Amino acid sequence: MALVSWPDEIRSESTGAASLASGRRRGFTLPELMLTFAIVSIVTVLGNVLFIQITRFFRLNQARIEIQRDARTCFNVMSRNLRQAYAVSIVVDQATGQPPYSRMKFQKVNGRWITYYQQGHDLFEVDIGTRSISKNLRYVAFTHPRTDDETIISISLTLEKDTYQGGAKALQLSIEKVRVMN
Repeated sequence: MALVSWPDEIRSESTGAASLASGRRRGFTLPELMLTFAIVSIVTVLGNVLFIQITRFFRLNQARIEIQRDARTCFNVMSRNLRQAYAVSIVVDQATGQPPYSRMKFQKVNGRWITYYQQGHDLFEVDIGTRSISKNLRYVAFTHPRTDDETIISISLTLEKDTYQGGAKALQLSIEKVRVMN
């Protein structure tokens, strides 16, 4: 029986193919590509939802902070002036086209008349000139909580600020009662 001898070129090609199959492969298989695509898709969808929720959270908090600061400023300005008013000069009514009890006028001990009124989403103070105290007003109400005591005025503010995707953050602050000293 004679042995068959293969030429050197054929022998090196067959051993090269075997070494390629047992060594490094080139490219990706279909299951690997599908798994990678699924993971990237999930991360993308979750990332977008998470980004939207974080943005909404920060805008709501920012609106809440601005509303609280605005309310404190309004209460401080009105309380300071009301304490210096003559109790008999206080008139609570409404401006044309505005909610009831949304305007208050009084005379201070120095003789100047002060008026607070709502017009749209603004709360205005008329003293020497007219200035806007708040631009986020939803509703203001000035009332006498007790009919037997004209020296106590209660102020109720509802403020709101636009937030994310057309929503608004409303904050009803507790009613502040102010005692008129004169």
